[in-house]
Amino acid sequence: MSTFLVEIVTPERKVYAETANMVSVKGSEGELGILPNHVPFVTTLRIAPVVIKRDGKQDVIAVHGGFIEVRKDKVVILAELAETASDIDVERARQAKERAEQRLAQKRDDIDYRRAELALQRALNRINAKGL
Repeated sequence: MSTFLVEIVTPERKVYAETANMVSVKGSEGELGILPNHVPFVTTLRIAPVVIKRDGKQDVIAVHGGFIEVRKDKVVILAELAETASDIDVERARQAKERAEQRLAQKRDDIDYRRAELALQRALNRINAKGL
């Protein structure tokens, strides 16, 4: 079976670099499944888990926004933040989810709702990535 290189990079470090058979991501236009020799493109990514299938195994990386560049033999994800499932503290993510939900439920002018929504999305992303 054909493979291609997948790299996930943040401003701080290279989070992931392995060969894969398939990558599933949530782009700005919806879900994308990338197989070897896919047509090249670049798009933005949503806050969502990236699922990488390789040799009968599945790796899940929580990606918190960024870009994906698909080349003929390589996929590069430039993420603002990315965490492997083993790096995620689920209890901490659940607490962050609860805090964000509480902020969003309050009807006060001094709350930055966009920031609270992003915090909620990141917390849910971590919980989902750990559960996959």
